[in-house]
Amino acid sequence: MEGGRQAYGAFGTADEVFVDAWRATLPELRRRALRLAGGRRDRAEDLVADTAIKALLFMRGSPDVLTDPEGLLMVVLRHVFLDGVRRGRRESATVDAAADVQAALETRDGGGLSPLQHAELRDQMNRLVTAVAALTREQKRLFALRFVEDLPYAAISERLRISEPLTRKRVELLRRRLRTVDARD
Repeated sequence: MEGGRQAYGAFGTADEVFVDAWRATLPELRRRALRLAGGRRDRAEDLVADTAIKALLFMRGSPDVLTDPEGLLMVVLRHVFLDGVRRGRRESATVDAAADVQAALETRDGGGLSPLQHAELRDQMNRLVTAVAALTREQKRLFALRFVEDLPYAAISERLRISEPLTRKRVELLRRRLRTVDARD
């Protein structure tokens, strides 16, 4: 019981430091977040909220190394923004290409494609379907979660009960496998 009170006391101190720093820097955090979000208030508020969570968790975990809590909030905001940009680039690289191919195939005129291009795309899609059918049950599940349901890596790792880095690695290996099947044909 005594150890529980000490831990709570440490969290109380870190929380107080966080609250003081938060109140002092919130107006500047909002201005910077709005600038980083390109003027989109909803995105800026998401950045500020994510910053609050990450900074509070850091302050609770390492209260003894904290020398500049206000500066830490600004650094965390920048990191949250950069993480979002990187995640968006990674996730859109594969998903957007597949959506463009499917949309082109579904349009009445083939999306302005020549009959040869249309046939090549159809053939490529058929090879992909065949390659997915040849995957193991676990790989098919991963494929469905990532590319059909379009779930983020965190949700996939939670469903599969594995770490997020391992989820990312397995998705990358799955992509490589599907690319090599397509390249061999």
